Amino acid sequence: MVYESYQNLPLDFEIDKLTNSIENASTGEIFDTIVVRLTSKDLGFIHKTEWQFNWSKELKDKTKEVYKLTTVNNPTIIQGL
Repeated sequence: MVYESYQNLPLDFEIDKLTNSIENASTGEIFDTIVVRLTSKDLGFIHKTEWQFNWSKELKDKTKEVYKLTTVNNPTIIQGL
């Protein structure tokens, strides 16, 4: 399945299902999820080699809002942006 961005550019990932929480794909374990705005303090926890975006640049752009996904039991580990 191919998804397209708002600019009609093909995206190179597949979404297998949508859930209301974070799920461990290997075990099926479900984690209660928190979605909150990313802050400049969070940038130190983001490893640049793991992302294809410059999150610092995105955060500085006042026309955008950036959110992070964490789990209730471990809110210091960012699971997604």
